[in-house]
Amino acid sequence: MEEHGRDAAVEAAVAQAFREEWSLVVATLIRVTGDWDLAEECAQDAFTLAVRTWPRDGIPTRPGAWLTTAARNRAVDRIRRDAVGAGKLREAARMIVPDEPPTDDGTVPDDRLRLIFTCCHPALAVEAQVALALRTLAGLSTAEIARAFLVPEATMSQRLVRVKRKIRSAGIPYRVPPAHLLPERTAAVLGVLYLLFNEGYTASAGPDLQRPDLAAEAIRLARVLAHLMPDEPEASGLLALLLLQHARRATRVAGNGELVPLEEQDRGRWDAAAITEGTTLLEAALRRHNPGPYQVQAAIAACHATAARAADTDWAQIAGLYRELRRHLPTPVVELNHAVAAGMAFGPGTGLALADELTARGTLAGYHLLPATRADFLRRLGRTAEAHTAYTEALDLARTDAERGYLRRRLAEISGAEVSVPAPPVRRLDKPTREPEGPR
Repeated sequence: MEEHGRDAAVEAAVAQAFREEWSLVVATLIRVTGDWDLAEECAQDAFTLAVRTWPRDGIPTRPGAWLTTAARNRAVDRIRRDAVGAGKLREAARMIVPDEPPTDDGTVPDDRLRLIFTCCHPALAVEAQVALALRTLAGLSTAEIARAFLVPEATMSQRLVRVKRKIRSAGIPYRVPPAHLLPERTAAVLGVLYLLFNEGYTASAGPDLQRPDLAAEAIRLARVLAHLMPDEPEASGLLALLLLQHARRATRVAGNGELVPLEEQDRGRWDAAAITEGTTLLEAALRRHNPGPYQVQAAIAACHATAARAADTDWAQIAGLYRELRRHLPTPVVELNHAVAAGMAFGPGTGLALADELTARGTLAGYHLLPATRADFLRRLGRTAEAHTAYTEALDLARTDAERGYLRRRLAEISGAEVSVPAPPVRRLDKPTREPEGPR
């Protein structure tokens, strides 16, 4: 019994170390070896070694340092074994030095920040940037990424091989670019960080991709980026947005796994410190008078986060902010969110009319939140039969069990009967960022 408990503790420790340390171990190994594949292989070897030795030797006080050292030693052994000539031996010898000296300004660069800027180099296609970030920063397997993109594993494997080859052949440097080159990389880096956050925050791809630790890692990296780029208001805007969204993470899903809509969430359980930090960052960013999409989304999130009760939400202001957001992100999903806000501010008839315009245009065909939004407005208008049809359509398209549970409850409320739930479709991850959420 005691041995079983020890094994369970080690298993949990290794799993936690993988969530928290994978990206740092890989990033450090890429810096010291310059070989992406070798870095990933040696990092994996280090975790395998931990599974074998921690039950015997005990869980180290600093698992991340232990794993980094083990991975570095494995890389040294591999290079020595494969060494041809004195050059390779000198390369292996350099890797024995454990730490990088400070830069000219006295700081030690964050290897994960180097990694994300390299993943987001403008010479790489956006889809390649996303796949590479999910592999190296998030630690998702090739099979998991392939399922997210709805492509065969062999296809995704080849994509990753090609993008790593391009980094080598094009001589893309593994570094945070100098200040004058930061602006051209900012949008891609912010987009990938938002993707990583949403992968953890929404856990929308099924149990094999539910990685809530990614949300905290994205916030950490966004904090580093905001410090690196203090004059870039969108970097602060993104950090504010992530903090304000993450502040209500504990209330978005009920104990039974069902999605809890925003108006039903227990605001007393929201993270007040995160809300205060997020609103402070947002106010400082907005004082620069250069609003961008992340600042506007953060302002929307702040409207929700600072309302003491759902009834106190300033929906008219939120509708105006969505109109502003359309200038930066003229997408159908933003228009749908504007329809939701307008319906809450000016009545369900107004919202339904805007949602019906989107339905007629067909630009959101297959997107479950459009029929779900229509269903909610129809329910509020007392048009129960039409609402039942729209909820059923949304249920057929819903992507997660949490969303499907919520829609099932709504259907049961208006029909007075249990509703069967078909199997969920596979989600396609085909953009570098998720569109802004509706008020859920």
